[in-house]
Amino acid sequence: YQHQHQHHQHGHQQHLGSGGSSGTHHGHHHSSSSDGNTSFLRAARAGNLDKVLEHLKNNIDINTSNANGLNALHLASKDGHVTVVSELLARGATVDAATKKGNTALHIASLAGQEEVVKLLIQTNASVNVQSQNGFTPLYMAAQENHDSVVRLLLSNGANQSLATEDGFTPLAVAMQQGHDKVVAVLLESDTRGKVRLPALHIAAKKDDVKAATLLLENEHNPDVTSKSGFTPLHIASHYGNEAMANLLIQKGADVNYAAKHNISPLHVAAKWGKTNMVALLLEKGASIESKTRDGLTPLHCAARSGHEQVVDMLLERGAPISAK
Repeated sequence: YQHQHQHHQHGHQQHLGSGGSSGTHHGHHHSSSSDGNTSFLRAARAGNLDKVLEHLKNNIDINTSNANGLNALHLASKDGHVTVVSELLARGATVDAATKKGNTALHIASLAGQEEVVKLLIQTNASVNVQSQNGFTPLYMAAQENHDSVVRLLLSNGANQSLATEDGFTPLAVAMQQGHDKVVAVLLESDTRGKVRLPALHIAAKKDDVKAATLLLENEHNPDVTSKSGFTPLHIASHYGNEAMANLLIQKGADVNYAAKHNISPLHVAAKWGKTNMVALLLEKGASIESKTRDGLTPLHCAARSGHEQVVDMLLERGAPISAK
């Protein structure tokens, strides 16, 4: 895990590649256009509005970029030059243009915590859920860097926090891993929007966010923490059919026969919602096929009442008692 964390971190330092003028010097003979481009990009990076406008008046390509694919909008966004960003957008800079690594201006501004630039880009209809080459979203970058106000801003503009990197890290998982408690709180709150606040582990179980759950469980979280109605994360994973999560919880000591409110076990839940693979997993891990709810229902009754024939067949094959209720 540690090793992966290092590799993961390492990846971020290279998000943006080298900025500025590098890379426009291709050959020994500078064409004047390449010089112009370099000087235009340098002006954008420095936030020099007059110089930027002068170049644009001379018909420079507003989307011209350096060898790493960084253009004027990217460079001005990174350093928070709001006026330059605003002028570039007003003059038709492509809002979602991406660098070689697949980062847009919104990625770059989010990573750098440039809140005003983020606002401007969103107003200009920047794509909020765009993923870079390795699957990073702007929300992920802001969460990783502990920019909680940018995280809030992105969430209120439709950022989807279940989009994970190719390593399987969600914004929640990376914020937990980095110990950014405020960002973690913001991400969890946004997820429960006005509903009863669930324990973090329940939210991770619902989202099948195995990385986040692993981190929570490493920090001494009880795998059988209960919600107000007495359900455990394993009940939640069973409801949604999230097997990887169920495996993790059981491996960390979750009680496979935990009786929640009305004596409902995870197996009752999986049977009721027709999650065949989950039923198989729970049985294999020692779930009682005969357990009864307070109303005397077995898992077989639950599956039959909800019309889940596959689950009914499986339970009968495994010797479920057919006793009438």
